Amino acid sequence: MLVSIFFAIALAQGVPMAVQSQQIIDPIDRVVSAGLMNKDATGNFKAEGLVSRADLAMILVKTFGLERRKTAQKPDMELPDVPKSYWAYSAIQTALKTGTMSGYRDGMFFPNQRVTRAEALAIFAQAYGVFQFPEASISEILAKYPDAGEIPNWARKSIATALYEGFVNVELGTNKINPLKPMTRGDIAYALSKYLERQVRPTSLPVDEQPPERGVGR
Repeated sequence: MLVSIFFAIALAQGVPMAVQSQQIIDPIDRVVSAGLMNKDATGNFKAEGLVSRADLAMILVKTFGLERRKTAQKPDMELPDVPKSYWAYSAIQTALKTGTMSGYRDGMFFPNQRVTRAEALAIFAQAYGVFQFPEASISEILAKYPDAGEIPNWARKSIATALYEGFVNVELGTNKINPLKPMTRGDIAYALSKYLERQVRPTSLPVDEQPPERGVGR
């Protein structure tokens, strides 16, 4: 009631309203403007396109400035399937050296392999900083989502962090996470957009409530 009265008085007096000036920004436009992702030559973002491991490494390095982390200065790793001439070589090396992503057996990275939503969201949370939730809190967060049982055990804490921070575009109407579906460019754009909003508005938590400690992921 008081808020309505305030708005009415402000409008009557011609006071500029910050709320009116805040336009709703499309997630895709936000991340493209920030230089984190690109549209093609025709201006098409291809939101339904799938995200590869190389794509994800490049996006995370740009978003979180992983190259500035101390461990990124370690010597490059030998990757049989990622030669130095590969377009995402530097980003992949940085993602590996910072522990944001992991390789596979025999030193392979599989840069062209598509990632699932569970994999991408967990890795995104890893770059962001995984909250050290106790298991009870993780279970409480995930209980709101009917398909949370499909999340791999290793990804539970990371995805709980991503959900807690609002980085996950859950399915409208069902509230499903769809952890085993492929991660699309639109999905990752949503997470990136929410992260960028966090940088403008660091927290929406009550003053007396602090988020759990962030630390190393899985």
